Amino acid sequence: MADKSYKEYLNQITTFIFDVDGVLTDGSLHITTSGEMLRIMNVKDGYALKTALHKGFNVCIISGGSNEGVRSRLAALGIDAIYLGAHNKIEQLDDYFTKKNISSENVLYMGDDIPDYPVMKGIGLPCCPQDAVPEIKAISKYISHKKGGKGAVRDVIEQVLKVQGKWSGNFDAKYD
Repeated sequence: MADKSYKEYLNQITTFIFDVDGVLTDGSLHITTSGEMLRIMNVKDGYALKTALHKGFNVCIISGGSNEGVRSRLAALGIDAIYLGAHNKIEQLDDYFTKKNISSENVLYMGDDIPDYPVMKGIGLPCCPQDAVPEIKAISKYISHKKGGKGAVRDVIEQVLKVQGKWSGNFDAKYD
C-alpha cells in the first residue's frame, strides 16, 4: 500500500515544531569580533508563525543552539515553547507533548540535519527545507521548494492553514 500524500496529513495538524539553524535561518553564522554569533531570520516566516499562533495552533521551537537573541526574536512573535540548547531533542519533545497533551500524529516538524532525525521518525508529518541533508530528505513526507531561512517555514504553515480554511481572515493585524 502506498504511503499517503503529505497533503492528506495537513488537515490533522494542530502543532508546528521547528528547528532553528537551517530551518528558521539559512544555517549561516555571522561571527562578530567579540565572538557573538548572529543569525538572520526571514520576516515572512515570522508572519506565518504569528498567524499560526493567532489561529490557535501550537508552535514550539527545539534547537541545539542556545543564542538568547534567537529566544528574544521568537518570544517577540508570541512563541512561549522555546527549547534552546537541546542536545537530545526527544526529551524536549516528550516534555512539550506532556505539557500540552499533544499526539504525535497531529504534529508537523521541520528539521534539516541529523540531530532532527530521531524526532522526525516519530512525527505525523516530518518536513524539511529544500536544502536539508539527504538523510532528512529521505524520511520527510514533504520537502519544501524553499530553502531554510528563505521561506520554508512560511511554506508549510501557509499550506496547513489554507487546507484548514484558516489562512484568510484578519490580514489587518500588525505582525513583526
